[in-house]
Amino acid sequence: MGMPGAASHRGFESSSPDALAAVFADAIAALEDGELPYLLIGGLASAVVGRPRCSADVDLLVRPGDARRALALLAGRGFETEEVNPHWLFKATRDGVLVDVLFKGPRDVYADHAMFARARSATVLGRAVQVAPPEDLLVMKALVHDEETPRHWHDALAILAAGDLDWDYLVERARKGNRRVLSLLYYGASLDLAVPGRALDALRRRIEAGGGGDGPA
Repeated sequence: MGMPGAASHRGFESSSPDALAAVFADAIAALEDGELPYLLIGGLASAVVGRPRCSADVDLLVRPGDARRALALLAGRGFETEEVNPHWLFKATRDGVLVDVLFKGPRDVYADHAMFARARSATVLGRAVQVAPPEDLLVMKALVHDEETPRHWHDALAILAAGDLDWDYLVERARKGNRRVLSLLYYGASLDLAVPGRALDALRRRIEAGGGGDGPA
């Protein structure tokens, strides 16, 4: 999931499916054995709550105070680690597979109690994991979308199309980018996706009251 400095956030496209699955399982085991809370985000999470698509890397969201410990736990499993950006991103690699350890999302979105409380258990690449709530994934995807990464917009639309959203929660989580999320929902509605009018009205009223919440990602 690209953010400021996205050029440093690219996976290794040459990694094989078997290598990805093995490294993914070990990365999750490292954090869970260390009892460190995490949420799967990015392409692998989008495939769970939205549409199937290829992903060559692993995106894990942790709390800011847990980021360095997460990196240490991965290093203990044989990963090469790097503190790429002290504000939002660390990296760990093994066998040609990249694991991004993110601790701040676009527009200062952080893993918080609400995200962890609403996390979904799912099996990904043969491993049971904790996946970020679809509402939070939709918001992050909408916020981070730009011309160079249109996949994020379409990932968000696929989450919308899948349904099973808590609309009150989604509206609340959209505060970091009301205009961007409202644009996505209007576009989804133009495709005949189910978008309740009350959600559109709530976001529009917030924007009219001066709560756009939109700025550089």
